[in-house]
Amino acid sequence: MRARHLVVAIMLCLVVASCGTRKKLSSLKDGSVTAGLSISGKEIPEFSMPSEMKAHRDTLKVKDDDGREILIMKAIKDENGEMVATDVIDAAMVTASFRNVAERHGKVDIEFQITVPESMQDSKWQLRFTPDMCILGDTVRLDPVIITGREYRKAQLRGYERYQKFIDSIITDSTVFVDSWQLEIFLERNIPQLYAFKSDSTYVSEEDFMSYYGVTEREAIEHYTNKLRRNWNNRKKLLTDRMYHKYVKVPIITEGLRLDTVMQSTNGDFIYHYVQTINTRPKLRKVEILLSGGIWEQDKQIYKIPKSSPLTFYISSLSAFVDNREKYLSSVVSRRVEANTACYIEFASGKSDIRTELGDNASEISRIKSNLRGLLDNITYDLDSIIVTANCSPEGSYQVNEKLSKQRSESVSKYFSAYIKHCSDSIQREAGLFYDMDGKKVRGHDIPQIKFISKSEPENWNMLDALVRADSTLSQKDKESYFSLSLEPSKDKREANMQKEHYYKYLRESLYPKLRIVGFDFRLHRKGMTQDTLATTILDTTYMRGVQAIRDRDYETAVTLLRPYADFNSAVAFCCMDYNESARVILEKLDKTPQVNYMLAVVYARKGEVEKAVEHYLRSCSQDESFIHRGNLDPEISTLIKTYGLNVQKDDIPIY
Repeated sequence: MRARHLVVAIMLCLVVASCGTRKKLSSLKDGSVTAGLSISGKEIPEFSMPSEMKAHRDTLKVKDDDGREILIMKAIKDENGEMVATDVIDAAMVTASFRNVAERHGKVDIEFQITVPESMQDSKWQLRFTPDMCILGDTVRLDPVIITGREYRKAQLRGYERYQKFIDSIITDSTVFVDSWQLEIFLERNIPQLYAFKSDSTYVSEEDFMSYYGVTEREAIEHYTNKLRRNWNNRKKLLTDRMYHKYVKVPIITEGLRLDTVMQSTNGDFIYHYVQTINTRPKLRKVEILLSGGIWEQDKQIYKIPKSSPLTFYISSLSAFVDNREKYLSSVVSRRVEANTACYIEFASGKSDIRTELGDNASEISRIKSNLRGLLDNITYDLDSIIVTANCSPEGSYQVNEKLSKQRSESVSKYFSAYIKHCSDSIQREAGLFYDMDGKKVRGHDIPQIKFISKSEPENWNMLDALVRADSTLSQKDKESYFSLSLEPSKDKREANMQKEHYYKYLRESLYPKLRIVGFDFRLHRKGMTQDTLATTILDTTYMRGVQAIRDRDYETAVTLLRPYADFNSAVAFCCMDYNESARVILEKLDKTPQVNYMLAVVYARKGEVEKAVEHYLRSCSQDESFIHRGNLDPEISTLIKTYGLNVQKDDIPIY
């Protein structure tokens, strides 16, 4: 009778529990119960106040712009109209959908809370929550949060236990399947010689065993093996994966999770404080967090948690204070400038006329023509003259090479002079004609007459010396021999002596051709400039790269580039890297603009010098009211505001 009542009671409990689960699921589906995202009560994480700052928490004496002392304290009016100090308790939870967060050292902490109401929890369920972070158009899935009911986890563990029992039932020792007792009886009765080996440790090879007894050891064991049991055991081995999925329907995940907690009871809401640190990057101004997930019962999803409304985090950074104005350097510009190049024009032996079909002449001549065309069409410079220097290699007499190099220089000058005449006509035709202010018809691009100056260097020994020094084929002994022979003052004798050496052939075939170059020196002047020099300014590209590095949140590079300038942007870079004393030294020397005062307030707050921090902050606010709002975005200043009730008015009476 008692057993019957007990069964009935158990059944009633199960029915009640089932009804409770169905009711919870129904509440979820009709939208009356859901999990949510929220932001903790503090608008911005409080700055960790130095001990010196905490010592002044109740009241503070500071000086205003006129040097008068004022008393600051967190206060309200009592019933008699007197101002009295008070403590304000922050709310534990707010329902705001956005928050301002501060970037420091190139990182931002995104903090939010996942709240699961008690009515959404059930011991048979597993709740899986997945936060998604939207950042610069991309969606990044953060580590999930899992809340597991007690009964759900028990079911998981039971599955693991059943699977482990199956694994333990698999026999790993193959000798278990051998009927050793029957095998010994058989051997003792029929092959006593073999049975004698039972207590003998002598090693017997498989070949010896078979030749002596007419049967292999393996065949003897196989005969007395229980094949049915062995085959069933082997089949179990093949079933391990299938049995794992059969028993362990939902594996317990231990990696890639932010949280996996087992709820022992459902006597209240569950709140998880989630913190995700991200690296800032250029153009990153906000981050959004959305929450979705599902409810699972055993291996089935019984409810899909809809995606929540987004939480938006607006990122503030001290890099916003960067001064984007361009910085220029003083520079002295010369009217005249020079440019030079060289080409390897190959001439026929003993000849000076230019032939485009020889060697690489076509490509070399084309390159020089391209350079000339660019100089003629240059909008900054005018080409005045071109010095052409032809060089010969040392073979042959010096007198012949002197004459030949001069002829080649004149030939090259004549060739490119004709090209310039043709190119100038082409450029002028392209520019066309137009009328000036006096109504005269003038050309759009007038190119002055360009003078060619021919020079020559009969034998290019200096270049040969350099080639020999850098050559990797010649031995050290060969080089010593060459430089010893090069001491001969007569160039013809020097060449004759070298012809006797074994390395001369290498010099003649590999190095001499490189000496036959034609050098071009271009003399130019700046258009419209009559003075020899002119003082001007040019953009400081190094400084502007440092400014861009601040905007890109690359503060280490910014500090490296801007350190020598010791200006406001240098101080911003130092502040972003938390080099507060270096920033303070610079800022104190600058004019006290609202930006400078605000940055000093941040620096002094970090250093624990509270009076100076408050003074500079209040001055920045009096100079520019926009800093009243800005103060709520930076944890150092926000902490001052909350500690001393700055910028707060009660009944139109300012506290500070």
